Amino acid sequence: MAVETREFRASARYQHVSPQKARLVLDLIRGRGVQEALETAAFTKKRIAPVIYKLLSSAVDNAKFLASEEGFDLDVDNLYVKQALANDGPRMKRIRPAPMGRAYRYQRRLTHIVLSVAERGSAESLVTKAEEPAPAKKKAGKKA
Repeated sequence: MAVETREFRASARYQHVSPQKARLVLDLIRGRGVQEALETAAFTKKRIAPVIYKLLSSAVDNAKFLASEEGFDLDVDNLYVKQALANDGPRMKRIRPAPMGRAYRYQRRLTHIVLSVAERGSAESLVTKAEEPAPAKKKAGKKA
């Protein structure tokens, strides 16, 4: 019997930070349990960290809400960060004054952040057992 794992998402679009800087914080929390990820985001000294904390809280709240609405059993302690992405948003082209009447162009990058949490399977499914390979059959060659 295949058990369906549900995924709960939250996204923050048009954040004024470069995707590279957001990925530094997202890499810290990807794959971790929700409680540990919330603590990591709360104590990370990056400007985007409070936004990611709020976004992760929103994804957990979405999971709780859907569980109560659709009436399925959800163990919040068993949730983990399944996906954490920082995608490029549109770029704002800006001009900075330069010496001798010139102008330097630069780009202000925006980011779309997507977080999804899912419930881990039972502890038994976390451990995978390696199966021993079946012995290879030898081909009998024809002798003339």
